[in-house]
Amino acid sequence: MKTLQVGDKVPGFTAKDQDGNTVELSDYLGKKLIVFFYPKASTPGCTAEACNLRDNYSELMSQGYELLGVSADSEKRQSNFKNKHELPFPLLADEDHTVINAFGVWGPKKFMGREYDGIHRKTFVINGEGVVTKVIDKVKTKDHAAQLLD
Repeated sequence: MKTLQVGDKVPGFTAKDQDGNTVELSDYLGKKLIVFFYPKASTPGCTAEACNLRDNYSELMSQGYELLGVSADSEKRQSNFKNKHELPFPLLADEDHTVINAFGVWGPKKFMGREYDGIHRKTFVINGEGVVTKVIDKVKTKDHAAQLLD
């Protein structure tokens, strides 16, 4: 599966957020959208990343960005994660991997010597026409907003 690169058009997708609302890529036409993929809600790295984006949310908004977080967690897990950390952006519960596969972020990973398939922590910036303008492969979980704002 090919990961989307700068210049690629994002395939249209539909998914549910933490409250069961339908979210579509087309909702963000004409806006700059940051889509960040994280392996699992409420784990330390994912919490650090989401909270860093939360803490810089107003600055991201002032530069015209909308944010969407995505993992394969259930709506309930996403909802707990969002509420616990007061995250101001929607989290997609992509249990069937629709969005994950659209961006090509599922694949072999290594952790403590073990290989398995999972979500790669990557972030994509998409312009108002739905084209990828930036891909961050090496996400700094505690300083992620700075990677987007530079």
